[in-house]
Amino acid sequence: MADWVTGKVTNIEFWTDTLFSLTVHAPVHPFTAGQFTKLGLEIDGERVQRAYSYVNAPGNPELEFYLVTVPDGKLSPRLAALKPGDEVQVVSEAAGFFVLEEVPACDNLWMLATGTALGPYLSILQEGRDLDRFNNLVLVHAVRYAADLSYLPLMRELEQRYGGKLLIQTVVSRESVAGSLTGRVPALIDSGALESAVGLTMTAENSHVMLCGNPQMVRDTQQLLKETRQMTKHLRRRPGHMTAEHYW
Repeated sequence: MADWVTGKVTNIEFWTDTLFSLTVHAPVHPFTAGQFTKLGLEIDGERVQRAYSYVNAPGNPELEFYLVTVPDGKLSPRLAALKPGDEVQVVSEAAGFFVLEEVPACDNLWMLATGTALGPYLSILQEGRDLDRFNNLVLVHAVRYAADLSYLPLMRELEQRYGGKLLIQTVVSRESVAGSLTGRVPALIDSGALESAVGLTMTAENSHVMLCGNPQMVRDTQQLLKETRQMTKHLRRRPGHMTAEHYW
């Protein structure tokens, strides 16, 4: 049974009308970068809860979550209405296996995210642990509009910190933006545009692909890589080339 603790909101930052980041102080147990917890609020006499990944590095007590407001959602509009000092319930023990220790060493580690599923990668990269097993890191953030690239300044800071080892590529599907690719992630892989943009290849021999976000993107990309790159799903009992997490 989940062990719920009471957290206190310390900051809320709105990026767009629907995207926001929530920062909370709560007595949670140590977690591994890439894991998620649950946030909850008492609504009409019952606890409404949803899973959210940590954006912050494990050593940072500022617990940060990147959320999208679902207009008819039970919880997200309530979370968006919170103010500093308000209380929110948090599960103290993190969960999930979308972590680096589950990923085999390789030359190129591709981190593909859509929307708010960027969070786990930011946690991993801000911590910076266990990344020496990879020669190149590629972080791809795919969104609908340029305004949805909420964490681009932090991504650029991380790019500088890693001194050429980390490559950042943004993808915008519904408008053309300088510096960003236009379209859907599977199509950009299929055409070779993504690899061309970052100057690296994505093959079963040299790469591992982490996929997090829109289930359709995850499924389509996995199928494409299976059919065209002979990549397989990574399992502990049978090592492969793809690790995935659906974000809803």
